[in-house]
Amino acid sequence: QVQLVESGGGLVQAGGSLKLSCAASGRTFTGSAMGWFRRAPGTEREFVSAFSYSDGNTYYRDSVRGRFTIARDNAKNPVYLQMNSLKPEDTAVYYCAARRLWSPGASASDYERDTFYDYWGQGTQVTVSS
Repeated sequence: QVQLVESGGGLVQAGGSLKLSCAASGRTFTGSAMGWFRRAPGTEREFVSAFSYSDGNTYYRDSVRGRFTIARDNAKNPVYLQMNSLKPEDTAVYYCAARRLWSPGASASDYERDTFYDYWGQGTQVTVSS
């Protein structure tokens, strides 16, 4: 069993930056993909970004592409999300997620589905003030 813990959230002014990290406790993470999702008040959880360990591909939702960067870190902190040029509409609780099984034929749309992932963190609040 893998437990995921997010960190790095906080309050920042518009245009600022935050770096979210996702730590894996319980054992060294050896899964196939990591993703970040977010949920703003009164909305559904939505995909933000994902990293595929099988081929190194990265995926982003259109509204964050060019501002956010996802990258692998180390075994204990398997992924981070660097968020630059933050906007008030980025305000949400951000969740990291991990997929255990290798999926070499997965498409971009697969990485965007929350059902693609097996483990989830509790979330970290990101608030961007205008």
